Amino acid sequence: MSTGARSAVTSAPEYAEERQAALGYLAEAWAEARLDGIDGDCLAQACLFTALAELVSTYGEDAAARYTEGLANRIRNGEFSVGRLHQ
Repeated sequence: MSTGARSAVTSAPEYAEERQAALGYLAEAWAEARLDGIDGDCLAQACLFTALAELVSTYGEDAAARYTEGLANRIRNGEFSVGRLHQ
């Protein structure tokens, strides 16, 4: 399956419950690691590495690189800023 096709499938509304469950698992693991004294920056870097490694494993290096090309603009646009209101 192409990257675009897979992204379209997993972003479909019927996958919302699975995405919410995945976020719940990650939030629990994050909270447990923080309680164990792991620094948030270390966790963030480990999560990014793991996520990118999964994308490369699933779609290949070129497709994963294309997927990440738009991240800088999304970050600058506040898409990942918690607590910030978007208009």
